[in-house]
Amino acid sequence: MTGPRTSRYARDVAVVAFAQSDHLRRTDELSEVEMVMPVLHEVLAATGLKAGEIGFTCSGSSDYLAGRAFSFTMTLDGVGAWPPISESHVEMDGAWALYEAWVKIQTGEADTALVYSYGKASPGSVRDVLTRQLDPYYLAPLWPDSVALAALQAQALVDAGETDETGLAAIAARSRADAANNPHAQLRGAVPQGDYQVRPLRTGDCPPVGDGVAAVVLAAGDLARQLCERPAWITGIDHRIEAHGLGLRDLTDSPSTRTAAQHAGLFDAAVDTAELHAPFSSQEVVLRKALGLGDTVAVNPSGGALAANPMMAAGLIRIGEAAARIHRGASDRAVAHATSGPCLQQNLVAVLEGDRA
Repeated sequence: MTGPRTSRYARDVAVVAFAQSDHLRRTDELSEVEMVMPVLHEVLAATGLKAGEIGFTCSGSSDYLAGRAFSFTMTLDGVGAWPPISESHVEMDGAWALYEAWVKIQTGEADTALVYSYGKASPGSVRDVLTRQLDPYYLAPLWPDSVALAALQAQALVDAGETDETGLAAIAARSRADAANNPHAQLRGAVPQGDYQVRPLRTGDCPPVGDGVAAVVLAAGDLARQLCERPAWITGIDHRIEAHGLGLRDLTDSPSTRTAAQHAGLFDAAVDTAELHAPFSSQEVVLRKALGLGDTVAVNPSGGALAANPMMAAGLIRIGEAAARIHRGASDRAVAHATSGPCLQQNLVAVLEGDRA
């Protein structure tokens, strides 16, 4: 028998399976389809479902990384689009694709969903590509790259007395040490902090550039229990956005993350695990404060984005890693976070719980 869970939605929806690729610096020999297919086969095999039995499919990726329009249509070859399937795509991290799929199940239009995302960042300069998401009139013409903007946020934290370079180095060291137990991580074990990229951030404070894929399967109600011994129930999920202009917000705080967490019910009870999408060590400081995480919470036991940060998949991986801990009984209540945009501009928070014996 299982005990009650707190649910605030019309339907109970759970993550019932999670799979990811090994995250590598380069995958020159593989196309996006060849990257995606093994992961999709693995996640479906974990549930026993076939692609034709999935009610809804949603993907997340970026045409900017691929360098061609509507590139996501090619990866549908890896899903199998015949017979015809119900399918959608978001030009975002896969965490937002999961949100769309969750909504689809909430409406009753599907009972299961396959969500996948991928990023192949190795062919180009991610730091340059990400400047294209900035305000086109004031910021983008200056070409401030993602590391420079993260350093601006880190320096604001240092100036406010909320951290220092030693504290940032400790976050990076802990993340890489935890990643030693993650066979999919790109960077594992002791990694030197290295030289400054942009002060106060050193190489170790920044995410690796690499390629990778992630996928999850969602299911509703009793079907979730049939497909998974211990489903990771999504008891709350919400996403919010900050002002686009960096000068209009306090870079040492993340009110959008806090608001999303409130609406997701994070503060209703304690969590034991937090998978935070913090590509830079300084961003973990901001997120810990916004989510009210104490020292007893295991933060990024997978190593987090400092160990592997495949663009457009790293946020979905945070949800998948949190769910996987619930599946294997290592966690009872976890929070997963995903971000997009410069300096934590857009933030999604999901609360996951396992059935209580």
